[in-house]
Amino acid sequence: MRKLKNDELERLNIEEFKGAPKTPIVIVLDNIRSLNNIGSVFRTSDAFLIEKIYLCGITAQPPHKDIQKTALGATDSVAWQYVEETLPLVQQLQQDGYTVLAVEQAENAAFLNDFKVQANKKYALIFGNEVKGVAQDVVTASDVVLEIPQYGTKHSLNISVSAGVVVWDLWSKLNQK
Repeated sequence: MRKLKNDELERLNIEEFKGAPKTPIVIVLDNIRSLNNIGSVFRTSDAFLIEKIYLCGITAQPPHKDIQKTALGATDSVAWQYVEETLPLVQQLQQDGYTVLAVEQAENAAFLNDFKVQANKKYALIFGNEVKGVAQDVVTASDVVLEIPQYGTKHSLNISVSAGVVVWDLWSKLNQK
């Protein structure tokens, strides 16, 4: 078995990416502190053709060298927008037909592995601050709270890891043949 070279991967260029059909998912970053986490979410979003990323509150915006370090150019391919307050954005996304999924540990949360996606729906995934998580008013306003089951001693996963796990799970469920 031989590793493939980058030019053998047949990836889209930026213009092809922008014109390609997108996965019906947007990501909302609710007050993310780490620029590396932000960049990683951009890179994951590029990998799975995510529609858009919303950067809210204290979440930094491109261009920034520390975002770019982990995004590796994905800030040029993935559409993004800064929105100061998360809650009004959540309400607007719901009005626009998105099912809003807060990724958090909460009462009556649905475990990610049990969550069923519907092919005709659009989803907004909300990931929260590395210390405080998704703001309570945003959790309350969400349609569903998704929890990633964990079995070790730690209370949570890094936000960039959580984004990778949840996006992959929803993408794979939406693309089952």
